[in-house]
Amino acid sequence: MPARSRRVDPPPNPDATVVYTDGACLGNPGPGGWAWAEPEGAYASGAAARTTNQRMEITAAYEAVRGHPDGPLETVSDSTYVVNCFRDRWWESWQRNGWRNSKKQPVANRDLWEPFVELVNSRGDVTFRWVKGHSGDPMNDLVDLLAVEAAQTQTGRTGTMAR
Repeated sequence: MPARSRRVDPPPNPDATVVYTDGACLGNPGPGGWAWAEPEGAYASGAAARTTNQRMEITAAYEAVRGHPDGPLETVSDSTYVVNCFRDRWWESWQRNGWRNSKKQPVANRDLWEPFVELVNSRGDVTFRWVKGHSGDPMNDLVDLLAVEAAQTQTGRTGTMAR
């Protein structure tokens, strides 16, 4: 049997805005937070009282795409769940199978995935890239801190980072 081909991230688009995303949850389920941030640019975070880490990861990426409506966007996440959904086109099978996964079970978090998939597909200029979490990437560390802060305080914030 031939070896499975490994998916490769698309080459970076030099014209794309890069945005990092992360979600956090204190307990699973528990109070959660999400965040996105541009290197040397805008950032935003938000919270949910009772949620899961996966829901916060999806929400972070969805809010990043919603918050950047114009021009190509590269979304960087440490969530393979989020990145693989788009890079490996899991959503196509989910839609084809009536929002059921490969085990014939309902897709978890469908209420978040459906509008997110619709938004990404309607734009056609959003790419996703995976980054290893807690590996010293400064932007990944920043969005992790913002998401944890939002989970702890149950308060989101927006702003622009000092250059």
